[in-house]
Amino acid sequence: MNTEIERKYLVKKPVWRSHKQLLESQFPDIGVKYSQGYIPTSNGTTVRLRIVGKQGYLTIKSTAVGYSRAEFEYLIPVGDAQEMLNNLCLKPLIEKFRYKIKIDNLTWEVDEFLGENAGLIIAEVELENEHQKINLPSWIDREVKDKKYFNSYLVKHPYSKWEEK
Repeated sequence: MNTEIERKYLVKKPVWRSHKQLLESQFPDIGVKYSQGYIPTSNGTTVRLRIVGKQGYLTIKSTAVGYSRAEFEYLIPVGDAQEMLNNLCLKPLIEKFRYKIKIDNLTWEVDEFLGENAGLIIAEVELENEHQKINLPSWIDREVKDKKYFNSYLVKHPYSKWEEK
C-alpha cells in the first residue's frame, strides 16, 4: 500500500500555454493522453480504471484525510481496461492530456481536460509529507481543496455544466 499525499492547483491558462509551447518544442512527446473512468462505490472509496498509452491500470483509493489517502494501483491488460471503461464505468469518461514536469525535485502533473471537461487545467504535486514546502511555478494560480476538482467528481458533474467557474 502507498499513501498518496497530494495538493491540487488551478493553472493560469495563458502563462501555462506559453510554458507548454516551450516544453513541447524541447520534448515533443511530453503530453500523454489518458482515458479513465470510475466504477461506482457507496463507501467513499474510489475505484478507477485508466488507459495510458498501451497500458491499463486499476487503482483503488481510500477517502482522503487531510491531503493523504491510501492508494493501491495495479497494471492490468489494456484490453481488460478498455472493456471495463466501456461497460462498468460511469460516463462521461475523463479524457485529458497529462504533462509531467520536474521542478525542485518534485514532479508536477498538469492535466488539460478534453470533452465535457474541456477548459479545465489542474496541476497536482505529490509530496513526501503534508508539511513539505513547495515553490510554486509561475503558471500556478491557486490551490483548490474542493472535491469538485477530483476526477471522480468531474465524471458526475462535468466542468462544462458548472455555473460558476
